Amino acid sequence: MSEAMPAGSHRPAGSRLRARAGGSRAHATGQRRERSDLAARVLAALPAIAFALFIVIEGGVVFALGVFALGAVCLHELFSMYERAHPVRLAGLIGLAGLLAAALYGGPPQVLLAAVAALPLLFALTLTQRRPSVGGMVLTLFGIFWIGLAFAHAVLLRKLPHGEGIIIDVLVGTFLGDTGAYLGGRLFGRRPLAPSISPNKTVEGLVIGMTCAVVAVWFAGRYQEWLPGTHALVLGAAVALAGPVGDLFESFVKREAGAKDAGRLFGAHGGALDRLDGVLFTAVVGYYVWLAYVH
Repeated sequence: MSEAMPAGSHRPAGSRLRARAGGSRAHATGQRRERSDLAARVLAALPAIAFALFIVIEGGVVFALGVFALGAVCLHELFSMYERAHPVRLAGLIGLAGLLAAALYGGPPQVLLAAVAALPLLFALTLTQRRPSVGGMVLTLFGIFWIGLAFAHAVLLRKLPHGEGIIIDVLVGTFLGDTGAYLGGRLFGRRPLAPSISPNKTVEGLVIGMTCAVVAVWFAGRYQEWLPGTHALVLGAAVALAGPVGDLFESFVKREAGAKDAGRLFGAHGGALDRLDGVLFTAVVGYYVWLAYVH
């Protein structure tokens, strides 16, 4: 004689169906949210791309002034994150301007001279502060060297033969590598890359991003008759290695400051430092790689 089925014994199956349906809806919602986030990132980047192309193509003083504007925003974001250290903002801006002017009208020796001169200038301006401190000097000097020297190398790179094209290659590799790492991490990311610094970055995203960077620079080089394929691959590899380091470097700076984003220049997608963190490293390696080929 069979036992009577307890009332409601079929509920678990219904619950499982509802759970599966709920999971599918959540997955679909997550996918729509990711697509929306990517589209917002692209839209936010369009004005920046147009600005970058304009100053790179113009070169000379226009490029240096455009880079100074970007550097000033980056310094402002850095100093705002560490306002408690009382940075010497004027010294930071003068140091940035001096490095860019030295790169524009001189060369590496003049850039080095400007960097050395920034220290006594910083000390003099620190003494005029209401609350002078060694911490403020250290933070200001850190900004001058991290941001100012990187942009000075960008100006030096623009002055080299075919510098316009190489800068575009470096930017293409940096930003497509960053996009590839973002999408690759979202789709395939399993193993955290540096959880104590940036929990969302993954090893899989890093590998995909680096591959995208190399391919992007190599592909861009196919439209530049003066750039051999092997040179493009070496440049792409340098960009692929330096970009993620710059990204992690800025993430560490933000983590120590207790900040999620460096600023709000791009709205929900962060500030200038958040978008240019990789460039602050790839512009430097791009200069030395290309200098080795043209000299």
